[in-house]
Amino acid sequence: MPVIFVNYRTDDEEGTATLVERELSRRFGDEKVFRASKSISPGSRFPQEILTAVRRCSVLLAVIGPRWLAARSADGAPALADPEDWIRREILEAFDTGALVIPVLVGKVNRLSREELPPELEELADCQYRRLNHRNAESDLSRLAEDLVRIVPELSAASSDGAQEQFLRRGDPKKRDESLKAAPQKVVHHRQRGGIGNVKGDFTGTFVSEPQGPVHTGSGHLYQAGEQHLGPQFSGEGIQVGYVGDNHGTVNQERERGGNCPSDGER
Repeated sequence: MPVIFVNYRTDDEEGTATLVERELSRRFGDEKVFRASKSISPGSRFPQEILTAVRRCSVLLAVIGPRWLAARSADGAPALADPEDWIRREILEAFDTGALVIPVLVGKVNRLSREELPPELEELADCQYRRLNHRNAESDLSRLAEDLVRIVPELSAASSDGAQEQFLRRGDPKKRDESLKAAPQKVVHHRQRGGIGNVKGDFTGTFVSEPQGPVHTGSGHLYQAGEQHLGPQFSGEGIQVGYVGDNHGTVNQERERGGNCPSDGER
């Protein structure tokens, strides 16, 4: 169901309306943003689809360019005064259903005044607007998206590229930290071949890479002796030496037969 309805005049700023719709669809999801040329399927009944979408939306964005007010109907009268003008009908329907109406002024278009609008649309001049300048399109669209996230909670959950995070960053630090802590953490799978590698970042636990023999990861002693066990043995002059370690760097040598074993201080 659409949350945002993009209202525009075809011979005024259709390209800008398309830009707005595509950016908001990218951020919030295609189904959240309605634009007639995109959202009405071939063969569908245009009037019914338009009015249904307006009645269900929470926000109507009225994209207003330099030719918006000057548009004329077939008899030469101002288009906005024509009861059959779809721009007029969509805006009035949004007012009637309680949707928030936001004028989006393109470029250097002046803010609307009540005097230049038909009496039925005078309320539009009182609505706070946002401006979209093509030179600053990225930042202007980001600001518009942040406004919508703040105004419509449903869009906060639908946001896909950080609009929610940008909004939280501007808000209360405590709520921001709580929200970020509650967010699911990414799981990183690391594969290390051969030897011991360096693992950077937060890492807790034991890292064992393709062991080829017995592995001990506890805190007790490691015993390796006798031919029945795998592992290196050192022999010479009738001596066989096993090694015993506590897995933290200390190695004690023991001679099994014959000879003298050096003391710790002599190693």
